[in-house]
Amino acid sequence: MFIKIILSYILGYLRITVEGYYIERFINICKSNNITIWNLKRDKDIRLYLNVRIQEFKELIKIAKNTRCKIKISNKKGLPFLLHKYKKRKIFFILLILLIFLIILSSNFVWNVQIEVENNQNLENILQDIENAGLKTGKLKSKVDTKEIINQIRLQRNDVAWVRN
Repeated sequence: MFIKIILSYILGYLRITVEGYYIERFINICKSNNITIWNLKRDKDIRLYLNVRIQEFKELIKIAKNTRCKIKISNKKGLPFLLHKYKKRKIFFILLILLIFLIILSSNFVWNVQIEVENNQNLENILQDIENAGLKTGKLKSKVDTKEIINQIRLQRNDVAWVRN
């Protein structure tokens, strides 16, 4: 049921108010027609608040007519309504997609090489040796062979005991 509710948010759902004297009959017919309703709350004897998917709303109207109930939409929730709300802001969405693309693209590059030294040791030219081994800022992460770089640093320097990738 939880997965259906999450899927309903993605596809969109309505918070509706049902008024009438045959609310129990209305719920029973919805259940027999396999209409997914959730978050039912009853107010007094003739009013019921519930959530229903957009696709099942037309069936719900037919059931309400048969049971002499009135349906009123209180709230519209979900992605379709959110996208419809921002439909006129096309430049915003284009820039948002461009920003996401640039973040994904920039995360594929090495931007920082951090060297941590224990006991205040002075490791001269360690950054130069790392660059000579093939690790430079701005290089694609897929082009970096970390095992090869670690092996080269260990062979070149006697003062390095451990290298983490």
